[in-house]
Amino acid sequence: MTAPLGYGAQPRAAYATDPDRSAGRLFPEGESPTRTPFQRDRDRIIHSTAFRRLKHKTQVFVYHEGDHFRTRLTHTIEVSQIARSLARALRLDEDLAECLALAHDLGHTPFGHEGEDVMDACMAPYGGFDHNAQSLRIVTNLERRYAEFDGLNLSWETLEGLVKHNGPLVGADGKPIGKFAGGDLPFAIRANAARQDLRLDTWPGAEAQAAAIADDIAYDAHDLDDGLRAGLLSVEQIRAVPFFKDILDEVDARYPDLEEPRRIHEIVRRSITRMVEDVIEESVRRLTALAPRSVEDIRAASGAVVSFSEGMTASERSVKAFLFANLYRHDSVLAVRKQVAAIVRDLFATYMETPSLMPEEWHRDLRPDEPDRLARRVCDFVAGMTDRFAVDEHRRLFDHTPDLG
Repeated sequence: MTAPLGYGAQPRAAYATDPDRSAGRLFPEGESPTRTPFQRDRDRIIHSTAFRRLKHKTQVFVYHEGDHFRTRLTHTIEVSQIARSLARALRLDEDLAECLALAHDLGHTPFGHEGEDVMDACMAPYGGFDHNAQSLRIVTNLERRYAEFDGLNLSWETLEGLVKHNGPLVGADGKPIGKFAGGDLPFAIRANAARQDLRLDTWPGAEAQAAAIADDIAYDAHDLDDGLRAGLLSVEQIRAVPFFKDILDEVDARYPDLEEPRRIHEIVRRSITRMVEDVIEESVRRLTALAPRSVEDIRAASGAVVSFSEGMTASERSVKAFLFANLYRHDSVLAVRKQVAAIVRDLFATYMETPSLMPEEWHRDLRPDEPDRLARRVCDFVAGMTDRFAVDEHRRLFDHTPDLG
């Protein structure tokens, strides 16, 4: 097989997901005369309400902490750029890779992972909460824009890639695996499975795999960037990570008198480049060994075909471990996390007790004898909030709202 590595426009490889052979949409629609199904999906995601809300949802730093830190929206745009680059080099369908990157965080709560953890705890008696599953729920149910269906009615391949962002969800016996082993799949995934088979026991197409690893690359590099620029991390501190030490030594040798902001940017951009080039090289190796003739061969593979090399996998884990210990667990970050946790917890409890405090369209058809349905409705409402709206709602309902400043 000819190695697919390359950066110019090239024909799609045989193993790429072919938009002309899409499995279609749950609700049949006519073909667009100007766009492929995946281009159409991408456009629907960009025009969705949930996508716009990402502008005011936390990545690491809450919105009031500065205008130059990443939000969920800017993170998402950066992931889509990396995903497209990987797809182009591997001769995949760039539009599908971009589409999946743009959709991957639609289900995130306000206040980042702290909001998700609190929501999961609040929903524990009612089936729990998972932001990947919530992304699926948004695009299949919660977006209410079209006259003929709820959701965005995305193509089968986009939904497959979205739900299997981290790989297969069940084994050959149908039982949950990975993070869901020993329990149930999230509510949204089970609800959708009742009406649509997304083949949860297989790997997704290579485009979804490219979007997933682009997510890792983007947040590793850009959380580092934000942490350095916020002063919570120092350039000398990151020397403890061999991956960063090598890059820092290279930058300092070439630019010994470089001012600090440029020095930081050089570290970040070289980190992204090294990871991207490693993924391309390793993926070419895996694709060559597998010799897939169609996307079905990708789905049937025993593992991911778009991946870091063994060495880069170890390096990337060390980067994550460093960020977890030194940035995500930094005293100032933890202090804010404690405050925003109280906001999400208070909102959920209050709406559960008095649903009429939500807008009328969110509570008008609820019944007292349906606690699970009430909880899911409250969860959808709170999870969809931006950071700013959640704070404003808390101020409306409570006398004392945490001062996030």
